[in-house]
Amino acid sequence: MMTIAGSDSGGGAGIQADMRTFALLGLHGLVAVTAVTVQNSLGVKGFHEVPLDVIAGQIAAVASDIGLQAAKTGMLASSEIIATVAASWREQGLAGAVPLVVDPVCASMHGDPLLHPDAVEALKRDLFPLATVITPNLDEVRLLVGIDVVDEETQRAAARALHALGPQWVLVKGGHLRSSARSTDLLFDGAEFREFDTERIDTGHDHGAGDTLAAAIACALAHGYSVPDAVAFGKRWVTECLRAAYPLGQGHGPVSPLFRLHR
Repeated sequence: MMTIAGSDSGGGAGIQADMRTFALLGLHGLVAVTAVTVQNSLGVKGFHEVPLDVIAGQIAAVASDIGLQAAKTGMLASSEIIATVAASWREQGLAGAVPLVVDPVCASMHGDPLLHPDAVEALKRDLFPLATVITPNLDEVRLLVGIDVVDEETQRAAARALHALGPQWVLVKGGHLRSSARSTDLLFDGAEFREFDTERIDTGHDHGAGDTLAAAIACALAHGYSVPDAVAFGKRWVTECLRAAYPLGQGHGPVSPLFRLHR
């Protein structure tokens, strides 16, 4: 099980969050680090991109030896990194053979940019056609297709526009739609809409929620779930992680899969 993402020095999101979920869902985690961020609970202070040959080398090294059952992407930082990941995915024979969950990370929860502006087009052009499912939040939807999701109708319009970019499935997350008392995510395969609805957890500690959801979906796919069942599982998982979130530092604490250890 692989994460292709950035490192979070504060340990709340990125590959650190992914690896926690991988381990607690019974999967050995593999890593291709794309960037090293300088961040804490208050925000991202900067980041350094990993050289392209090192990113490609990490993917090739584990794919050629250990093998992958599924993977997810997170922070990819630049159009060059996105193109490198997409090319590596094809060169290793993974396209169409291994489920790929693309979390199109554009900014941190504090609004700090984690993706260069010119890289949005690269995401759509190079990576979305390789994706089993993409998992944008509403801010990312606005950047990707220019639709401001405010209700069910605009959420469906966004799902249609995103699906036209090439992924097999689109999950438009509704967690940022604060006008609703419920958190409703919408899954679309080009023909049928499916809604996944849960109570909204009232917490200020939700750092890493998007990473954790995508990681849980990828883990479920690795275990052989269908995409709808994997999304349903991921939704339940991240809801419990939000319920178990804890304070850390002076800002937003992380969601926590550690609840699993007590059950």
